[in-house]
Amino acid sequence: MFVWVCILAVLGPTLAQNARRVELTQGPVVGYEDTTYNGVFSFYGIPYATAPTGRDKFKAPLPAPNWTEPLEATNDKIICPQYYTNLLDDKNPSEDCLVANVFVPNTTETNLPVLVHIHGGGFLIGYSNWEKPRQFVQSKHVIAITFNYRLGPHGFLCMGTENIPGNAGMKDQVAALRWVKANIASFGGNPENITLAGCSAGGGSVDLHMLSKITKGLFKHVIGQSGANVASFVVQTDPIENAKYYASNINFTGDAFEAMEEFYLTISMDQLWGYSLLANKDHAVKMSPCIERDVGVEMFLDDTPKNIITSGNYVRYPMIYGYADMEGLFRIGEFEYWKDEMNRNFTQFIPPDLKFESAEEKEKMAQEIKQFYFGDKAVSNETILKYVDFLSDVIFVYPMQKAVTLQVEAGNNEVYLHVYSFTDDQTPYVPYTTVRGADHCAQSYAVFDDDYNRITPEYKAMKDKMREIWFDFMTTGNPTPPGSSIPTWTPARADRAPCMNLGKTIQMQEMYAKERTEFWDKIYNKHFRQPVPPSVPSSSTSFSPILGISIFVVVQFVSVLM
Repeated sequence: MFVWVCILAVLGPTLAQNARRVELTQGPVVGYEDTTYNGVFSFYGIPYATAPTGRDKFKAPLPAPNWTEPLEATNDKIICPQYYTNLLDDKNPSEDCLVANVFVPNTTETNLPVLVHIHGGGFLIGYSNWEKPRQFVQSKHVIAITFNYRLGPHGFLCMGTENIPGNAGMKDQVAALRWVKANIASFGGNPENITLAGCSAGGGSVDLHMLSKITKGLFKHVIGQSGANVASFVVQTDPIENAKYYASNINFTGDAFEAMEEFYLTISMDQLWGYSLLANKDHAVKMSPCIERDVGVEMFLDDTPKNIITSGNYVRYPMIYGYADMEGLFRIGEFEYWKDEMNRNFTQFIPPDLKFESAEEKEKMAQEIKQFYFGDKAVSNETILKYVDFLSDVIFVYPMQKAVTLQVEAGNNEVYLHVYSFTDDQTPYVPYTTVRGADHCAQSYAVFDDDYNRITPEYKAMKDKMREIWFDFMTTGNPTPPGSSIPTWTPARADRAPCMNLGKTIQMQEMYAKERTEFWDKIYNKHFRQPVPPSVPSSSTSFSPILGISIFVVVQFVSVLM
């Protein structure tokens, strides 16, 4: 239950704020009406679980703390340990980072629809307040939740042992969903009408939650953006190889599995974060969700996404599912370096979920892919749009197209597929061109907060349309129910059509990038490599450390949400 009070507070020029007190099972919390978005109460930094520390730091989260005095829910600075925290001067990275933020409209209504948003960042960077949903909450009378989860090696080291079982970050997400389910009614939300949304790593997370046995009943609808559960960056292809690779780059010099595990269990957090995994040429993250080995603890993912979907042993949810038309722009910062690397050795850019009988076969396939995208031309300023297409397809578009086919063939007839193509005069040109395109996760940004004084009227209108789509889907399971201002949106077939084009003109179209995705169909039908769980450790297990090679990393911190 919640009550209203008015308090006197000294917050810059603000002399007073409305406050809302909410009674949770953990204890009372107090949030305040936002000084920028009147009519929205923000609750920041509510613990939803406790991150274990020391030798237990890779295990599942512990229960959240309790308190008796009202918790002032005003701390929006808490983030989990990650790369490049020096670029986040106002944030406080801490192991004790498992907190949620709740945004509630100023209303006495109850049973409001609920949005739970999972942030992106390639499972390596990011935090709960990277994007804020206050304008959406203000305009549509929904409740929205964002939260932190453990990242990188802290959240996704996966060795298949009791101490490092894997998927700690995903189990944090599950704990957050369980917390929402148990507590959202106290804020005025409907625990039976929760929509799970995310983009990039957040979208991949959403896509995995649909398949996990331990998330059944925790949400009703899903909005998966720019991230598929069958993408190589979303699930580790070989977690033990990745653990070896990472260990060798943070000064582990042993040669036994047990020694490597002990190394990870005893090193400091500073040492654990001693090597950057951003911008790998093969597009793998290396520290992302994994298929778990059964070691007697609760498992988030016990089989490959493809196997789970084709088995039909999962819940089929209504889905809004899609990507931006130039997803590959998120790697435009690497272009000046990567173009020469691509011309010298294109095999470096082949994703790890493809397998080949020999190096010669892989090289032949690399040249076939390069020929398909670039023809007889070099990767250069002249062909930069093909560079964008290649990265769009191999990381985001094709995996999502593939997932659509798997879902529909498994009986899901409520997959609402889209491509977001909206641009305006403020959209930057692709370098060396006079062409504009929608960047990675542009469709998600369109729903979240923006400064209306700094955007065009056209973009503001587009944001209104995107919020209408999300709200209608949250409340009905259909993005264009009767009365919608958006053209009727028909669910996709197994051939990945139709597809809603969310551009300056919103209209249905047939299959997006048909020739490109069919090209990748042929490759994956022949060479797909399923991800594997961690191999069973034994006393004789040893390895030769894989020497890491430092790579050029251009961090576009705000825009990189993979």
